[in-house]
Amino acid sequence: MKKITLFAGLIILSATATFAEDAPKPPLGFFVTSVGLGKGADLGGLTGADAHCQKLATAVGAGKRTWRAYLSTQALANKPAINARDRIGKGPWANANGAIVANDLAHLHGDTVELGQLGNNVHRKTTLTEKGEPIKGVGETPNQHDVMTGSTPNGSAYSDSADHTCKNYTSHGEGIVRVGHADRTNRGATGGNVSWNSTYDSKGCSQENLVSTGGAGYFYCFAAD
Repeated sequence: MKKITLFAGLIILSATATFAEDAPKPPLGFFVTSVGLGKGADLGGLTGADAHCQKLATAVGAGKRTWRAYLSTQALANKPAINARDRIGKGPWANANGAIVANDLAHLHGDTVELGQLGNNVHRKTTLTEKGEPIKGVGETPNQHDVMTGSTPNGSAYSDSADHTCKNYTSHGEGIVRVGHADRTNRGATGGNVSWNSTYDSKGCSQENLVSTGGAGYFYCFAAD
């Protein structure tokens, strides 16, 4: 009887393993652009940035989804501010390898370092391009870990009078843009790349300024459907 039970158990384990192997991975829902637009932070506004996300997603077979750039804009004249978190759907979002980087908006923005934990799953090993490639970060040449967001840590637009978006992504001259770090790591409360979406402001808006700060004009894209 023990032999029969053991044999039955092995069959169940084998079937479970086969099912796990055959289970389809989640569709692509999150990536960092593998290439910028070449004009620094001048992306042609949100419209141009979204179009770039859609183009890159289409090139890897994910163009049927609706893609949005994770970018906030600030209030200007009669136009209200737009929060990045309000543009990207409700989740969950998976990277090119099928790993879930966040289940929902609360998970995505719950990145306060507590008890040595990262919070969401957006970090150095999971923040990949649409092609499934990592972004070069600290310790690599060139370091390109700066990712434009124009956002506060909770994914909202800035409400002060300073420019944090290079004139809402239409300037490659005046202004600055808020960036996060694609190679986010957990180094505790004493420092390190602990924010994926709001680390510091760039030196300026030109391609040269972004490169000298530690970037290349990249930004995050999320599937909003």
